Amino acid sequence: MTPTGDAPPLVTHWIDGKPDEGRSSRRGDVFDPATGRVTKHVTFASVEDVDHAVGAARTAFGAWRATSLTERTKVLFAFRELLHRGVEELAEIITAEHGKVRGDAAGEVARGLEVVEFACGMPHLLKGSFSEGVSSRLDVYSLRQPIGVAAIVSPFNFPAMVPCWFFPIAIAAGNAVILKPSEKDPSAANWIAQRWQEAGLPAGVFNVVHGDKVAVDRLLEHPDVNAVSFVGSTPVARHVYETATRFGKRVQALGGAKNHMVVLPDADLDLAADSAVNAGFGSAGERCMAISVVVAVEPVADELVAKIAERMSRLTVGDGRAAYDMGPLVTGAHRDKVASYLDAGVKSGATLVVDGREHPVKGDAAGFWLGPTLFDDVTPQMEIYTDEIFGPVLSVIRVDSYDHALALVNTNPYGNGTAIFTNDGGAARRFQNEVEIGMVGINVPIPVPVAYYSFGGWKSSLFGDTHAHGVDGVHFFTRTKVVTSRWLDPSHGGVNLGFPRNT
Repeated sequence: MTPTGDAPPLVTHWIDGKPDEGRSSRRGDVFDPATGRVTKHVTFASVEDVDHAVGAARTAFGAWRATSLTERTKVLFAFRELLHRGVEELAEIITAEHGKVRGDAAGEVARGLEVVEFACGMPHLLKGSFSEGVSSRLDVYSLRQPIGVAAIVSPFNFPAMVPCWFFPIAIAAGNAVILKPSEKDPSAANWIAQRWQEAGLPAGVFNVVHGDKVAVDRLLEHPDVNAVSFVGSTPVARHVYETATRFGKRVQALGGAKNHMVVLPDADLDLAADSAVNAGFGSAGERCMAISVVVAVEPVADELVAKIAERMSRLTVGDGRAAYDMGPLVTGAHRDKVASYLDAGVKSGATLVVDGREHPVKGDAAGFWLGPTLFDDVTPQMEIYTDEIFGPVLSVIRVDSYDHALALVNTNPYGNGTAIFTNDGGAARRFQNEVEIGMVGINVPIPVPVAYYSFGGWKSSLFGDTHAHGVDGVHFFTRTKVVTSRWLDPSHGGVNLGFPRNT
């Protein structure tokens, strides 16, 4: 960040191991969502800026790829320690630009740290296979090798965790990375870049380019970018996938969601109500894994709605730097868009049980506030059901049976996450087998997998064949090579009585 007189500081690119203001004069505003004030400006990349970053990454890739796994892992462990020590500092940055409460921001960093720790095991994860003597003096073995330059385009709602789904694995596997974070909360990416430098990562292996569609489109078409990882809305994810694959790139594009929580009549309704509130209004509902629809299987709906509403009344809303349950939305424009669905829901015939516009707020009146909202008697034809609202709006749909609930979930075009609440093991097992969703929770409302499993949905929630992190992530950022080898004469390397060392 570069101060310019009395103007807000400028968030610059990070290219080839140092801050870079770029060649473009275009800038964006960065807001404090709790006050509505502009606190920073961020530079927007031109095509030339993106080309400069790709060139730096391409140059760095050759040497980084040739660096031994032992040395690469040392850098990963050093970065892990720096990230671990900096959790609170990074959480403060996230809260100041995104608005989520400090504890939620720290939790985001902790979940990203899990992927860094998983990537520290890359020497094991990159092991190939070996078959000796498949024919006379003939051996066959496989290798996993890096793909080159990888671009990561991440969303505003998790400025630390989502990039961490990708870049630790890409870097540990020997690739170079260009991260294009959201322009709404860009500073976390630069903080991460500085920690990589302190950890000893060579310049150019991790780069940050800020901006808008200009930067994204150039990354999608650049001939030296070999892979693209994207998380965002479904229309943009589809555009990213179709564009990047047209230019011959490997793509994993994670799109939007409409996550259902099915509550069966035998469920613990107190647990279900707690979970619906936690999963519906954490981070002001700005989560791709947020529960946005509760599917109440009768006769539990009346009791469940009452329990949810009672818990909502106790939620505190205010500046995320203080001890409140829920913070503001990320921008004024996004808050207004989400708030418009409240009128749309009432107009379509849904029952507005709790109106978030009337919820008390402890904060600056100019902040981007909208309290938790609850609709009942929602139907699948309503706009509040069909659209991904991405805010603190929870809808309840009443159904008469498990089969009706399952059909509702399965006919939805999204397939990111779902949950079922029940004390019937047979019903839970049937649901996990029959539901057409990528991530399933059983009495767990936000089933985000741990780092050594993979994150990703089905249907319109994922474009591309590979999910994020876990083994899928390792496979995405590497290519398999199979070698068939025959050696006719033995050889040796001379006498050396020293204990062998890994270098």
